[in-house]
Formats: sequence, C-alpha cells, structure tokens
Amino acid sequence: MSEQEAPLELGRFLPYRLSVTAESISRAFAASYERRFGLTIPEWRVLAVLGQGEAGPRPTQAVIEATGMDRVKVSRAVTRLADKGLVTRRIAPEDLRSQILVLSRKGQALYRQIVPLAHAMQAELTTGLGAEDLAMLDRVLERLLARARGLGAD
Repeated sequence: MSEQEAPLELGRFLPYRLSVTAESISRAFAASYERRFGLTIPEWRVLAVLGQGEAGPRPTQAVIEATGMDRVKVSRAVTRLADKGLVTRRIAPEDLRSQILVLSRKGQALYRQIVPLAHAMQAELTTGLGAEDLAMLDRVLERLLARARGLGAD
C-alpha cells in the first residue's frame, strides 16, 4: 500500500500536529493574558503587532497580514481594544475604507507590561531545548511557512 492509499493517521499528520501545538500554546498564553490583562488572543496579537519595535501607526491591512488573522477577527479585536482605550483609529487618507491604527499611551503602557511576561512564558515553553534545537526549529518553521504560502498561491 502506497503512502497515498494508506489511512490518514491524524496524530502523525504534520498540519494537524502543528495546528494542535500552536493552538495549545496560544491557549496557554491567552489564559495568562486574559487573567492578568483582560485580553483575548486576537486582542493580544493586534496589540503585539502595533507595539513591536515602536512601529508607529499601521494600516489595518498591515495588522491583518502580520497576525495571520482574517479581517473580521482583526476588526473585532481593534474595536474592543479601542473601546478599552488601548488603540486609537483614524481613517486612512489614501483609502477611506481603511483605518490607521496606533497604540494609545495606555496601550503602550500595557504592552510594556506584557512583553516581559511573554518572554518569560516563551523561556518556560522552550525549557529543555538547546540553542541548536531552537535554531533548527526556527529554520524549519520558516521553510514550512514559505512553502505553505507558496502552496496557497498555486
């Protein structure tokens, strides 16, 4: 029996394993962010994109691309973040259908509180993995992401 004819073993199917792993990690991080800061996963991802590297104002489309989330999920997260006073929005002058997003002072302060927690949680997650393992994981994930994007374009 060839590999194409064999039954699919979900526990060994790479897309499934990656999804389950990512979701499990995301839920663990989210539980901490929700409990401490009242943020959902999508809200945290938007906050993280807007806060990284003092990026400054970002169009909604850039946030969608950076988070990998769909437009509706990002829109809802942005609305909730704006309602909490963490993000400010303005209409993009070059495209009246788009918004420019930026962290408010309150959002920046919250981001600065969360970053050390995120680093600590990542360190805890990767305990037991050496520098070589982490470098290899990084290379493999980059290759898989590039290939997945290529498959999506086909």
